[in-house]
Parts: sequence; structure tokens; C-alpha cells
Amino acid sequence: MLADRLAHYTQSLRFDDMPGDVVHEVKRRLLDSLGCAFGAWTATPCRIARDMALAAKVPGGATVWGTNHKTLPDLATFANGAMVRYLDFNDTYLSKEPAHPSDNIAAVLAAGETVHASGKLVIQALTLAYEIQCRLCDAAALRPRGWDHVTYGPVSSALGIAKVLGLPETQTRQAVNLAGVANIALRQTRVGDLSMWKACGFSNAARNGMFAALLARRGMTGPAPIFEGEKGFMKLVSGLFELPMLGGQAMPGGEPVPFKILKTCIKHFPVEYHAQSAVEAALALRAELVATEGTGWLDHVADVEIGSYEVAIEIIGRDPEKWQPATRETADHSFPYCVAVALIDGRVSMNSFTPKRLRDPRLHELMKKIHVVNLPELEHRYPTTMPTRLTIRSAKGATYSRQVDQPLGHPGHPLSDREVEDKLRRLASRRIERAQLRRLLDFVWNLEAQQDIAALMPLLRVRL
Repeated sequence: MLADRLAHYTQSLRFDDMPGDVVHEVKRRLLDSLGCAFGAWTATPCRIARDMALAAKVPGGATVWGTNHKTLPDLATFANGAMVRYLDFNDTYLSKEPAHPSDNIAAVLAAGETVHASGKLVIQALTLAYEIQCRLCDAAALRPRGWDHVTYGPVSSALGIAKVLGLPETQTRQAVNLAGVANIALRQTRVGDLSMWKACGFSNAARNGMFAALLARRGMTGPAPIFEGEKGFMKLVSGLFELPMLGGQAMPGGEPVPFKILKTCIKHFPVEYHAQSAVEAALALRAELVATEGTGWLDHVADVEIGSYEVAIEIIGRDPEKWQPATRETADHSFPYCVAVALIDGRVSMNSFTPKRLRDPRLHELMKKIHVVNLPELEHRYPTTMPTRLTIRSAKGATYSRQVDQPLGHPGHPLSDREVEDKLRRLASRRIERAQLRRLLDFVWNLEAQQDIAALMPLLRVRL
């Protein structure tokens, strides 16, 4: 049974099983996610989640990032995870079901803090959570069945938590059963005009994974077989699937299976990942248009075509609300908005999604000229690459086109360590002092040498 197999894998995974590049990527993902969290500190859904966590004080609990307040681990997971996800700037995995595996980080750190886990153990747990979530996303798409990708989150988070808590295999199996039975999320979260819940969907899933692991730790059992049962996950949610060998396990030739964290993408722009290529293409075309037609080029734009593949179009290029976004959540999941703001401003940043910016009539006028088309020749190239072809036709009769296959941050075109650090600095500069940031960077870059992950929490306190 799959739950047995996942529980056994969780128990068997060791730090020595992880190559140096995997350990290094865990550190990069942690820095990237903390930067996203600092950048989202003042966002309304993050404040609401934080207020919920601050209402409960638990000595020996888990820290609400940015504060010295300790609360229930599941509430800390919810609040901290919402900050990681709010900007839609955290890392991404592209497969049959796209996902953001760094959404597991808040849960693993919250559990690790409560047991004073070592840095090595946290690295193992994060690698494991990434591996499980990505493999499930490879196995079966949930979106066409009406379920949200965060439905895999309670399982991946529960296993990462089980690892860091040191649960025995029997309790780990029950954590999977409990995580899987009651936490199926509706895809409505990401359809039409998007709400604040978009930032909270996975943090809630991870919160439920935490609750499942803590219940299992105390002896609670869950229904089995949770995946293969008559009314189980495969019959009602995902359809039948099989997981291949998992990261670190030996293939028939003796070589270890590569870990999936190496195939995840770090974002260069604060937009939904399928829009990364489009934004990069838009910025390149803007530079070309300024050079050829002068600073008044925008007045002569007759038509803008975004050519992409079905998954991208379904997520960010089909709903009518994408052409009239009323919220940040909808705008950063909108092909036409992201391209329009890149073409007009020559950049895409967090300031591209303020309420005032969303109402800018220039953006709305340009979006009226933008249409999205499916290009069959691009379809088979996803998810190995994520190609988008942007074509701008001028009223003067000229046509400009640019295609981007692997945007900056893709595993085939990765951000450097320095660029990851710079992203953290940009997002955190208003919240923490420069000296504190240096200590934070030093802590994470030397994570495997840290004896207690709880020592990270004071480095995350923000100045109010």
C-alpha cells in the first residue's frame, strides 16, 4: 500500500543519502521563502492569519515569524505559510499538477522548533516534503477533476513533520491516513476573481498535515488503505496512479534516483509561474520597441498576442476576470495584466499590484488589445520547458516577436546564489536590520552545522 511505502521511505531517508547539490538547494529554497515571507508581512490575509496565531500563547510552542510569540504549531504553520505564499513569489514545480513545494517549509520549521531539531534533520525533512509533493504532482493531475493542488499538501507536510518529530513508521503511516482522509480542497480557490484564500490554501493544508502528525504521535489512527481503498483517495479524488522510485533510492543500475527539489523553479518575478516567460519576453520586446519606434511606441500598438500551452492558458489566460482584475490575487494570475504592466513600466515588482495600479486606465486600455492563443507547437514542450511566444503588431505595420522557453529561475536557467540573496535583501530590507540579515544568511548557508533550528527564530523578528 502506498501509505506503507511512504512511511517506510520517511524512516529510511538519511542525511548521507542527499548529495551536496540537494543540501545546497534546500538552503536556497529556505532563503527564498523567508524573503517572500518578509515581503508579505503587511498583507491583509497574512495579518489576519497572524492575529489568529497570536491569540493563543503556548510556552514551548512554535514561533509566529517576525515576533517572539509562541503558539500552537498548527497555528504557526498557518500564519507563517500564508506569508511565504501571499506574494506568489515562492518556488514552483511544474508537472501534471503544478505546485509550490516551499509551502511545506513553514510546517517543517514549526515542528522542528518544538523538538529543537538539528539543521541536518530539518534538511532531511524539507527534502522529503519536496520529494513527496513533487512525485504526487507527477503522478496525477487534480485540477481537471475539480480539486486544488494543495490537496497533496497535507500528505507531504505530514511526512516532513513526521521526519522532524522522529515518529516511528507505524505512527508515520497513521499520519498519512489522517492527512489524506479529511483535507480535499476545491479548485474554486483559483477560478474567476481570486480571493485572499489563495494565499492561505496551502498553509491551511499544511496546518492540517501538522494536526494529523500530532494526532498520530499521540496514538490516533486513520482509515486505511487511504489511497487504494474502496472509497479512498484514488477512487474519489485523483484516479489510479503509481509512484515511481523516490529520491535517493537505488535504480536497477545502482545509481540513486535524483531528488525532485533539483527540478523546482525559483521565481524572478512576483507573478504566477506560467507568466514568468511572458514577462521576460515582454521586457525584451519593450526594449526592442523603444529602440526601433522611440518612446512613443505604446501609442502605436495595435495588437498583442500571448501564445502559450493549455495548462498556462487554463490557469492565467482564460477567465474573463483576468482582463479586469480587481484584486492582487487575480492580477498576479493574469497573463494580460502581467504582460501589460511589464510593457508599460519596463519592470514587474510588488508595486505592480497595488490597488491604485490595478485601476490604472492605461493598463486597462492595453489589456483590451491583448489576446491569448494556444500554440500547438508549444504544447509538447511543457513541463520540461515553459515556452511563451509574445507577438506585438504595430499600427505602422511592423511585427515584433519574442519566445522565452526557460525563464530566469528555471532549473535550466537558474538564479545564482547571489541573486537569491539579493531577492531576500530586497524583500526583507524594510523589516530587518542589515546586520541581522547577515546573521540570517550565515545561519542558513551553514544549516547542516546548526544544532537547534529554534536559534533561527530570533533572526526572523521584524522591526515594527
